Amino acid sequence: MALRHALLAALLTVGEASGYDLAKEFDAARATFWTASPQQIYRELEGMEGAGLVSARVVRQSARPDKRMLSLTAAGRTELDANSRSVAKPTAVRDEMLVMVQSVSAGDRHAICATIGDRLAASRRKLAHYERVEHAYRAGRDDAAVYADTQVVGPYLTLLRGLAFERENIAWCETALTALSVDDDSEGESGA
Repeated sequence: MALRHALLAALLTVGEASGYDLAKEFDAARATFWTASPQQIYRELEGMEGAGLVSARVVRQSARPDKRMLSLTAAGRTELDANSRSVAKPTAVRDEMLVMVQSVSAGDRHAICATIGDRLAASRRKLAHYERVEHAYRAGRDDAAVYADTQVVGPYLTLLRGLAFERENIAWCETALTALSVDDDSEGESGA
């Protein structure tokens, strides 16, 4: 999947949005499955407009610079339809922190634990945010009602994946911190 498809999916969900709004959306809702910098987003949106996948209208603002509002075109919807028929590549993990953990015997254990602790804190913050979003999506409804809502089911299912991902991250970080907090000297003594 390309950033292009993630942006088209975002516009499908939110309707009309500015590039700034989409960058915020990628920081919040899309972060469950896709990340991109604002620069990447703006560059891709420009290409998408040139390809006719999105259209833009200018909104005049008195106190701020004019804002360009983007919306999905018929060609953009066709692109999403074609993408839904493609074969998704399997997820591949590329995590710098796991490289550090893999080589802990040659590294600074305390620095690695600090990195894991930072990841744990970030995952807890994301999980709390995702849980607030889940509460808003559910609006007191059970799973069956949410799944029947065609406007919500796709974003809700990706949110569920994000929730599971952050919960697993938290569990792994807690396990890793416990395992790495074992004193090397006491390991040697217990093995004697």
